[in-house]
Amino acid sequence: MALVLIFQLLTFWTLCHTNITPTGSLRTQATGLFSPPASYPKPWLGAQPAAVVTPGVNVTLTCRAPQPAWRFALFKSGEIAPMLYRDVSVELAEFFLEKVTPAQGGSYRCCYRNLSWAPGVWSHHSDALELLVTDEMPRPSLVALPGPVVAPGDIVCLRCAGRMWNMSFVLYRVGEAAPLQYRDSTQPWADFPLPGAHAPGTYSCYYHTVTAPYVLSQRSEPLVISSNGSDSSDYTLGNLIRLGLAGLILVSLATLVVLHGRTYSRGPGSA
Repeated sequence: MALVLIFQLLTFWTLCHTNITPTGSLRTQATGLFSPPASYPKPWLGAQPAAVVTPGVNVTLTCRAPQPAWRFALFKSGEIAPMLYRDVSVELAEFFLEKVTPAQGGSYRCCYRNLSWAPGVWSHHSDALELLVTDEMPRPSLVALPGPVVAPGDIVCLRCAGRMWNMSFVLYRVGEAAPLQYRDSTQPWADFPLPGAHAPGTYSCYYHTVTAPYVLSQRSEPLVISSNGSDSSDYTLGNLIRLGLAGLILVSLATLVVLHGRTYSRGPGSA
């Protein structure tokens, strides 16, 4: 019993004198810097119901280790000390954030340790999880690749780019009520290809989370796509119309001259 008590006291002393930095290094006042061995792989961190939520929603951050663990720690970017601990006997720990506020949004990571490991040694940190608490996400940008002027036989690609990963993107064309195209993307952008012959027009886009479509971004600024053949064809048609009108006027003038000449030659006294 005494040995168990001594072991527990040593464990808690180590945790109280341990500084776990945001980069994953561990430093104790007694033994210095510990680097987690490669055999202690990083865990996975996820969010339920989603990584993007509206204020007031309850969020659960789940840290899952690839091997049995004893203690889990949750970190938030910008804070040196862990914000939460969980002691478990399985490979998974849940951290509950109740009625989240925009201030609780940010970048989160987690790590774990096992009782059999040396004191002060923790696993590598998980990849960062970006938690966004908002009623409306930032406005995306909409650009044309390779450019906003397209030939009828070419393809133009409209790229809608936001600031979040794993989003659903929607493309609209001004004058049409229904969305033109949808795209789910693991990147913070999505590409919408359009045939050049039908591309000219004005477009906008927005994005939302796949799991929370009620959290929408603002719409992008409008983007105008034009055809490099439309101006020349309009110019040619205008010239043809002008030339036709000029020819018609010349024919009319010539007809008037001929009629006037005949009238003059058949004046009074002519047989």
